[in-house]
Amino acid sequence: MGRPPADRKTYRNPRYPYRRSSDQEAGRAGAAHHPLVVVGAGLVGLTAALDLACRGRRVVLLDDDDTVSVGSRAICFAKRSLEICDRLGLAERLRRKGITWNRGKVFFRDRKVYEFNLLPEPGHNFPAFVNLQQYYAEEWLIERAEATGLVEIRWKNKVTGVAREADGVRLTVDTPDGPYRLACDYLLAADGARSTVRHALGLAFEGRAFADRFLISDVVMKADFPTERRFWFDPPFHRGQSALLHRQADNVWRIDLQLGPDADPEQEAKPERVIPRLKAMLGEDRDFDIEWISIYSFQCRRLERFRHGRIFFLGDSAHLVSPFGARGGNGGIQDADNLCWKLDLVLAGQAPDALLDSYDWERLPAADENILNSSRSTDFITPKNAASLAFRDATLELAESYPFARAMVNSGRLSRPHVAATSPLNTADREVFAGEMLPGAPAADAPLRCGASDDWLLRRLGPGFTLLVFGGDPVSDDPAWRALEADEVPVRPLVLGSASGAIMDRDGLAAERYDAAPGTCYLLRPDQHVAARFRAFDPGALRAARDRALGLAAAKIAKPEVARR
Repeated sequence: MGRPPADRKTYRNPRYPYRRSSDQEAGRAGAAHHPLVVVGAGLVGLTAALDLACRGRRVVLLDDDDTVSVGSRAICFAKRSLEICDRLGLAERLRRKGITWNRGKVFFRDRKVYEFNLLPEPGHNFPAFVNLQQYYAEEWLIERAEATGLVEIRWKNKVTGVAREADGVRLTVDTPDGPYRLACDYLLAADGARSTVRHALGLAFEGRAFADRFLISDVVMKADFPTERRFWFDPPFHRGQSALLHRQADNVWRIDLQLGPDADPEQEAKPERVIPRLKAMLGEDRDFDIEWISIYSFQCRRLERFRHGRIFFLGDSAHLVSPFGARGGNGGIQDADNLCWKLDLVLAGQAPDALLDSYDWERLPAADENILNSSRSTDFITPKNAASLAFRDATLELAESYPFARAMVNSGRLSRPHVAATSPLNTADREVFAGEMLPGAPAADAPLRCGASDDWLLRRLGPGFTLLVFGGDPVSDDPAWRALEADEVPVRPLVLGSASGAIMDRDGLAAERYDAAPGTCYLLRPDQHVAARFRAFDPGALRAARDRALGLAAAKIAKPEVARR
């Protein structure tokens, strides 16, 4: 039988203690100063703080609560996010606890119309997705951040005032012991959809708000459903609407049910309304417990800019999308991945302030890509008129037999990493290359053989710039190469197929994915994105490409136009 929410059976939120900081004493005389402050200890803020700490940076992290997220929230960690988490030392823990999946099925009324595989080829370290409740990821991020000794998390510290200055940012922070003042060189606002930092600066979102309401429920049950994404259009158990089913850890299942624009959120959240809907979907005899209920509507909107002087917005504080496609949390993790290496180099005096402008240049188009896909998914899932409904249903009918129609079905275009192909940090190709590893793309992984053991290409990349060299070791004795390694911002070599045979392209997949011939070189940024590629080692061209990726040419580059939605 179905049971209403009770004491949490699979997870109990930890409570972190409020501690008075030394800055509260210093604040009586003047604002205490820190180079970096992050606001918001959620998934994105914690990722940013840990990334900066892994680069040796001290961070103060402020949060107005004292626990991790309530409810599963963002549950689908995409392959690229897992690769980022691997660099931060968390991916294996996420994978072990989470539910791995690559496949999905789409249903129309009472039948399956098609299924898909998001990662059909072998030779990848991580799957297309791992499903895991957000609270686990946040708890483990907190553990990793505190273990660095460089992240000070201040619970029950609520930002109530923000003032921009030429050389930094001043904050007013309220605590159980009263307010205090804080100053920083750079502020990262990752404080969510209701961002207090955004409101304090008077910044508004642009975009669309959708009227349809949806029910999210975390249901604890033992079921033999396959580990896959299942999406229904107009199913018999929920006529005229849509439904989504995902498996999570601990026998928790995420169920999304479309309710329509006229649904009353307060009434629909009551167990006596939720339980009959779940029984209709799962069967009258299915035994389950409800762990979490939420009624939501959503927006596809963003700030006009994400950088405001020395303040940067990340995740939901910067952009909002629908949950269909798992683009919210994954997009926020990639925001942090893009920004933190740039802040590190600017703070070290190794890159100009102009490098920080590239956060907008690269992440605004990424947000627009997510918003576009999310808006199109929502329009397909929730047709607004009879003509749109007829088109959608005809497409679904055709998809059962005709592959061309399947590309038109949109139950949520699932998260993929953004390729910053138009970024001014890229160096344009001067030779012909095939494949997807163009400048601006995240580097593809591949299996390696390192001596007597196996490893993965991305795990061999360091925290700085790396030159990936294929087919031999043409640079080992070149003084120009040693000079690149000795630069203030060094470029470290990773040679595949060296004379010693220490690191080999085990299955030839690296050469295939990078369209590499002997001597081909790829310059990879600290965030594992391609900065440039060459068919032969050219120290002058490589140094110029590295300098461009550092923003040293940015003063000569007009800010690129971002496509309007």
